[in-house]
Amino acid sequence: MAEMILGAAFEAEGLGLDVTVDSAGTTGYEAGRPIDPRAARRLAETHLGSEHHVARAWQAGWFRERDLILALDVDHYAWLRDAAPDAHAMNKVRMLRSFDHAAAGSDPLDQGIEDPWYGGHADFDAVWEQIRGAVPGVVAHVRTVLGQAAPRQQLMQQQVRSIS
Repeated sequence: MAEMILGAAFEAEGLGLDVTVDSAGTTGYEAGRPIDPRAARRLAETHLGSEHHVARAWQAGWFRERDLILALDVDHYAWLRDAAPDAHAMNKVRMLRSFDHAAAGSDPLDQGIEDPWYGGHADFDAVWEQIRGAVPGVVAHVRTVLGQAAPRQQLMQQQVRSIS
């Protein structure tokens, strides 16, 4: 879900040609499988397609190729940091919710998003909200890294929100 939500956000912000969003698991257990039907249902509710998604396993070479590596749960965060070949690669690994103002600044152990696979539709809805909470921060971070200012209208909307 995070891949599709972030991809759509970057497209909406006019960064779709500058940013590539993809996803992988830390193990190959799910590799080759489609997205969970409950996640697909939640994405479809907002017209985000997931029919082409196929799970795959993380590849060590991506530490070199990726600029930002986002972990959703604490186990994946620890695994990615342990697997990083050097300090530069390890510093690319961040918890997704570290970009959410509600969770930023808290310990990474408190920023995890629980895997909804064991739950029901409500759990996928909760994960949806947690991911969405981090999206503005991720987009702002990427804009800063790319050296691009947010569109003026959006800046004004952010200022209005912060005042109210």
